Amino acid sequence: MNTSELFNDHVMATYGRFPLTLVEGQGVRVRDDAGREYLDFCMGIAVCSLGHCHPRIVNAIREQAGKLMHVSNLYFTDNQGLLAEEINIYHVGLEGKIFFSNSGAEANDGLIKSARRYGHLRPQANGKPRFEVVTFKQSFHGRTLGSMSATGQAKIQQGFDPLLPGFRYLPYNDIAALEDAVKDETVAFLLEPIQGEGGINVATKEFLEALAALCKKYDLLLMFDEVQAGFGRCGDPMAWRVIAPDVVPDGISWAKGMGGGVPIGCFWLSDRSVDEKGAKLSSLMGPGSHGSTYGGNPLVCAASLETLKEIREKKLSENATHQEARIRKEIASWKLPVVTEVRGLGLLLGIGLNPDLIPVSEGETCALKVVKTLMVKGLLLVPAGPETIRLLPPLNVTDAEVDEALAIIKGVLSEFSTEPIS
Repeated sequence: MNTSELFNDHVMATYGRFPLTLVEGQGVRVRDDAGREYLDFCMGIAVCSLGHCHPRIVNAIREQAGKLMHVSNLYFTDNQGLLAEEINIYHVGLEGKIFFSNSGAEANDGLIKSARRYGHLRPQANGKPRFEVVTFKQSFHGRTLGSMSATGQAKIQQGFDPLLPGFRYLPYNDIAALEDAVKDETVAFLLEPIQGEGGINVATKEFLEALAALCKKYDLLLMFDEVQAGFGRCGDPMAWRVIAPDVVPDGISWAKGMGGGVPIGCFWLSDRSVDEKGAKLSSLMGPGSHGSTYGGNPLVCAASLETLKEIREKKLSENATHQEARIRKEIASWKLPVVTEVRGLGLLLGIGLNPDLIPVSEGETCALKVVKTLMVKGLLLVPAGPETIRLLPPLNVTDAEVDEALAIIKGVLSEFSTEPIS
């Protein structure tokens, strides 16, 4: 029985999987069960930030696996403390504290719970708790009930109602829509500085600054979802700082690339005072308020710590900025009508496609058509919405590897007609 048959018989069909079984990876390349090699510019959807099987991560996992893989969070472990210190001091650069989870969806659930806890501490004028978290259309915050309810995409939510109450969705990057956004029950804004699944949409500096001003005016929390964008991928350890460096968030969530391939996420809360007694925002999530059996265990923290140190020590966020400039310049030189624009920051980039120039089968988007064609040519990418293909190479990708991928993309996109499909 082959792998696809095993999946058909035993694995829930919750993913539309490509007909490809991957068995081995090294650096920016993977191999399938037939021995064919592919250039991987998907990287587990921005997870393998140092490429596949980076020696520093592999060695950390091997060493830690022989010492201690898991204990309860009822006890202290060195790696969790060291990882929190690495994030706070060298990446966020703001005073705060961290809770470790297993995924980005869990991290966002933690932010949502923190916002509601804050709404109890600082309630409405009538004494009722504030609970509403305002998010934005085309956002994606995860697939747990809470994070899915926060997601501003109806297709993600279909068939799972009633959703968790207490969310409202506004247009992204629309400052005018913020004027009447705050209700008596509103307690926080949650947004991606760069929307990933929604199409690689970048928040403007003015939009983030307007949100920060609104939060200050109405005593709201400003929370950033950097699950896909954080830890160097956008040209700075923190994605929001590339856009609006003077904005100071109250909470941040991360996952994906922070582990280099292992399942880890976390959320951060500021140490700023939130009452007249000097209580800190981060202290509101005290004993019994939140937990995770596996979150922050010694094994994943060892891998994550070496991943983040490698990103910092090798200045890989600078490479992300360097490669972005090269990619934008090269794609602009093609002058292909099928390319509408390049969106994003650093190595979280989307190539917009003209759907009128790409013939598709029934139920297929133009982005999916292009991704399938690229896979046949030996390059792995993923869509970001129906009309965008996404580039997510490792942060240590080289000039030569980028040039190789761009040559494949150019060859495929050049095949599509310059005349609209009749």
